[in-house]
Amino acid sequence: MQVWLATDAAHRALTEDDRILAAALAGNGVEVAAAVWSEMSLPPARSVDAVIVRSCWEYHLHAAAFARWLDELDAAGIPVLNPTPLIRWNLHKRYLLELAARGVAIVPTALVPQGAAPSLRALLVETAWREAVVKPAISLGAYETWRVAADAVSAADEERFAASCDAGDVLLQAYVPAIESEGEWSLVFIGGAYSHAVRKRPRPGDFRVQTDFGGSVAAESPPAVLVADASKVLAALPMPPAYARVDGIDVGGRLVLMEAECIDPVLYFRFAPAAAERLAALVLDLR
Repeated sequence: MQVWLATDAAHRALTEDDRILAAALAGNGVEVAAAVWSEMSLPPARSVDAVIVRSCWEYHLHAAAFARWLDELDAAGIPVLNPTPLIRWNLHKRYLLELAARGVAIVPTALVPQGAAPSLRALLVETAWREAVVKPAISLGAYETWRVAADAVSAADEERFAASCDAGDVLLQAYVPAIESEGEWSLVFIGGAYSHAVRKRPRPGDFRVQTDFGGSVAAESPPAVLVADASKVLAALPMPPAYARVDGIDVGGRLVLMEAECIDPVLYFRFAPAAAERLAALVLDLR
């Protein structure tokens, strides 16, 4: 069996996460190769049995090209994990509003369509949020994500918000202070079953938990109620994922969803190598 781990040009040698998965696959007799998604020639020049979308961490900068690549994978008849319909659904953060309609507790969110360019100050008055976070609706890794206080919206903030709306759809979300005190939980699911979790914390004075911004990550065991809440998020997805990461904040003892990551999340295999073996087993089932 031959499998490609789809990555980006900056990670041709694979990430730590992906190297652990590659070793698990190789240990089961699978031939594994890194493949930069934007450089793939499809149909492939040589036989490939599956593509696992793993570290395509600049797809948000090339969203149209990434969507075309998914179409090419479908046209070539190549099995993909996660399934391409689920990836397409997960690309745009409007999915959060769809999950909310299905009963999932999410951070209060407003979607501002591209070109709308309303007043940021007026939106904050309308929502009655004291603070908010602004981010593109297609983004990852806190790209172009910033925080604003309702009583301190400046002309520069309005200009930045207008520019974001000109560039694409924008999410405006209520700021949840618990991110600073509680951090963000990331619960990993493999084959629909809860596997393991980490807690990510921002550096003092920041709200972004990503290590690129000074955040930290540590393996921790979440309370059972948070696992149950995350499992309900998984059940609300449009189809079962082979792998997923549910990111949320503990607010009053319940999980409030930040993201349901089904495209190329870090799965923190370094904290739970057996999870990579379980994902490898799912890949073997594709034969």
